[in-house]
Amino acid sequence: MKKVYLMIYDAGAGHRSTAKALQKVIEERKLPWEIHLVEAFIEILGTSASQDFYNKFVLQKTWAKLINEPLLVPLFKLQIRLQHSAWLARLKKYWQQHQPDMVVSVQPYINRVLCESLQAASPGVPFVTFITDHADCPPHFWIEKQEQFLICPTEKAVEQAKNFGYTQDKIFRTSGVIIQPRFYEPVLCDRQIERKRLGLDPNLATALITFGSQGSNVMLEIADSLEKSQLNLQLIFICGRNEELAVTLRRQQSRLPRFVETFTSEIPYYMHLSDFFVGKSGSVGVSEAVAMNLPVITDCNALSLFQERPSAEWIADNEIGIVVRDFRDINQAVAKLIEPETLARYRANAAAINNKAVFEVVDILEGILEQPQLEIHREGDRTPNLRYA
Repeated sequence: MKKVYLMIYDAGAGHRSTAKALQKVIEERKLPWEIHLVEAFIEILGTSASQDFYNKFVLQKTWAKLINEPLLVPLFKLQIRLQHSAWLARLKKYWQQHQPDMVVSVQPYINRVLCESLQAASPGVPFVTFITDHADCPPHFWIEKQEQFLICPTEKAVEQAKNFGYTQDKIFRTSGVIIQPRFYEPVLCDRQIERKRLGLDPNLATALITFGSQGSNVMLEIADSLEKSQLNLQLIFICGRNEELAVTLRRQQSRLPRFVETFTSEIPYYMHLSDFFVGKSGSVGVSEAVAMNLPVITDCNALSLFQERPSAEWIADNEIGIVVRDFRDINQAVAKLIEPETLARYRANAAAINNKAVFEVVDILEGILEQPQLEIHREGDRTPNLRYA
């Protein structure tokens, strides 16, 4: 059995979700791999401070977003530099104890020390970084100048890798970011019946509003704006682990029919009941919506998380939704989107994006693990085409 280590970061839910999606496909294919999911900061480096603050404040509070990019991120990068030698020693000891056959990082910030420690402890063991955002946000976020393989979900990420000096034989291009395989499976239920079961109108335009696993008070502002509009629609709110937000939404008097849910594993079901998606431009969340043929409404401004801005660009470039400057413009965006011709066009554009990254990445990893001397697929070909030396 080959030992494959998937390195994750529990800031938000996207990195763990990506790793679990890979693990599921690997297990379904019955590959002879022993999979280990490792939260490197907590399990090896002995800290959870950055994850806790990010999840509790940055994802939920406007004031934290104000200081995130100019203050918090530079301080975090400085901490990583100052801790480099100590973390290098801890990681080197970890690799020596566990003897991996391949290490795959689906987390940002510490790929330099992960790779250096692996090379020091186990020379020749491949290190792979899969960028789970639609592009890198240099410096020292996803891509580092080092000996590794890079798996890139967009052409922009490929160009960034080349600008870092990566050669074609170290770059793989996938058809998108990784999402759970269940988003490719049909939801076998009647939309009208299920809407009625949730207390909704079976025939009314339906928005799915969610801001990831931690929720956000922005959802209250969106709800208030839509309530005051003349729009005729209904709302499904997914509040994640933010119980206080869910309680507030449930207690509000509402002109528009609404259903409120907290953290759930049934996102494909709720997307199946919806006509469009409203939320932050996290790469995994919007990619899940697009896989379910849902047009997207999101925002992009100075307060948007820097790693999520490329996703907003991806949405606009592919015409799969509407990017607003601020969610105060939500009423106009919804009014435009639910026009029958507009909604049909955006749904068709979403359906045309054939993202099979979770299956492609497993193919890529299998090739790297089994054939170290590897030439990479044709540049620009969305489907990996492995050629071995």
